[in-house]
Amino acid sequence: MIRRALRMEWTKLRTVRTSTWSLACLAAFSIGPGALLVSSLGGMCPPECDADAAQLSLAGVRLSQLAVVVLAVLTVSVEYETTMIRTTFAAVPGRITVLAAKALALTVVVLAAGTVTMLAMFGVGRAVMPDGYPPLSLADGPTLRAFGGTVLYLGLTALLALGVATIVRHTAAGISLVAALFYVVPIAAQAIGDEHFREQLQRYAPMSAGLAIQATKGLDDLPIGPWPGLAVLAAYAAAALLIAAVLIRARDA
Repeated sequence: MIRRALRMEWTKLRTVRTSTWSLACLAAFSIGPGALLVSSLGGMCPPECDADAAQLSLAGVRLSQLAVVVLAVLTVSVEYETTMIRTTFAAVPGRITVLAAKALALTVVVLAAGTVTMLAMFGVGRAVMPDGYPPLSLADGPTLRAFGGTVLYLGLTALLALGVATIVRHTAAGISLVAALFYVVPIAAQAIGDEHFREQLQRYAPMSAGLAIQATKGLDDLPIGPWPGLAVLAAYAAAALLIAAVLIRARDA
């Protein structure tokens, strides 16, 4: 049954034009900002200031992750809005199986696209690095963790958005909720005067925690470490999918 559901979900992702546009936006909005920041390092910071070039080259992910959110939300919300979900459930009666198939197919697509995008970002970042700065190298452990961890970050972002979309069953609401969770919470944290409370928000907000994986320098100054931060995002994704699994069985299509 799961194989049948996977084939069905893979066909949907492969044939829907939105998937192509979302993944194209992921690549375009990831590579451009990072390349611009790295190429301007010479004017912003001399080589001796020891800037985190890997993190700068990955800066575009803060924007491009929205493409992943849109793709993940549309994976499920469109079917609810058009009532095609009833056809899906008729073809695969096990609703948890449908959700698992959607999650697996989406994750594979996002991880594959994310890997290609990260390799492109690494290549571009290395190519535009100003003279005098050490070149980016995947043989360097922290750099490899930053780029590889960002691929995992995108996969977890997709799963979180999929879970939220399954819960709300509406495209605009799903995208808005995930965007607010990712962007509004860190902005609100900056406006808080209490330093301890602000640091706690940054530590447990999904985007600021998850993107700690990109840091290769000054790790002691981060609110949360790279891998623990990614684990926080994984917990958000797991919670969203768990609630989605309960509701997809309890509610009518």
